[in-house]
Amino acid sequence: MAITAAQVKQLRDMTGAGMMDAKKALTETDGDMDAAVDFLRTKGLAKAAKKSGRTAAEGLVAVSVSGGKGVAVEVNSETDFVAKNADFQNTVAAIADAAMGVDDLEGLNGADLGGKTVGETVTGMIATIGENMSLRRMSTLTGDTVVSYVHNAAAPGMGTIGVLVAMTGGDEGFGKQVAMHIAAVNPAALSEADLDPAVIAKEKKVQMDIARESGKPEQVIEKMIIGRMKKYMGEVTLLNQSFVVNPDLTVGAAAKEVGAEITGFVRLEVGEGIEVAKEDFAAEVAKMNQD
Repeated sequence: MAITAAQVKQLRDMTGAGMMDAKKALTETDGDMDAAVDFLRTKGLAKAAKKSGRTAAEGLVAVSVSGGKGVAVEVNSETDFVAKNADFQNTVAAIADAAMGVDDLEGLNGADLGGKTVGETVTGMIATIGENMSLRRMSTLTGDTVVSYVHNAAAPGMGTIGVLVAMTGGDEGFGKQVAMHIAAVNPAALSEADLDPAVIAKEKKVQMDIARESGKPEQVIEKMIIGRMKKYMGEVTLLNQSFVVNPDLTVGAAAKEVGAEITGFVRLEVGEGIEVAKEDFAAEVAKMNQD
């Protein structure tokens, strides 16, 4: 199949690979972007295996905690100016509080908010503020203790990243440290047992292919893979990551030291996974002059 310049640019942006290497990878994989990333990693040509979903949308993530339950909701807008609007912030806070009484996003959209449903309230904000908005996501977490944290706070309890941590034992101070770690490092899962087996199998295959490029015997490669997969788990699973507060300890070891057990976490980032087309300003101006 024909590989377009746009595909090559996307792969280069994702991996930092050179233009010809990116084009070759896409050609070898028939334009499959994920497979092309793996191809470049195997050849040692990818500087970073970034995912294509980029944070592009604006808005706020709000968190609310009561007793052993916490909720996080994401409300998106078109511009970051809206996130600074007091009416928008007050509404997002009210939506987060309403989320405490429901189980899912559908229930939240239908929940009462001052005589109107949450869905109707969001629609009303669109008309009032003049920007498209959406109630995009909601996550809940329960545990003996649930601690929350927001990064880049725009107002109390809301910001660009919202984190919830559930644990037994320990104290709120330690839970807050773990939540800040999660906001900064963004683990994929709590532990290896919580990772998708398909993700683990894919990573192992990539590492096997990388190792085979070295030309070493299979029995040596098998031993290499054990170490490489251990390192991978230390990068993507919370309990095995080096704790940002004390890098000499893993998060799991730090929890054990304070008598805590981390049982779950939620991390929502504004616009995470949403791709927004970049506007070519010069082309837009030219088009306007033609109309």
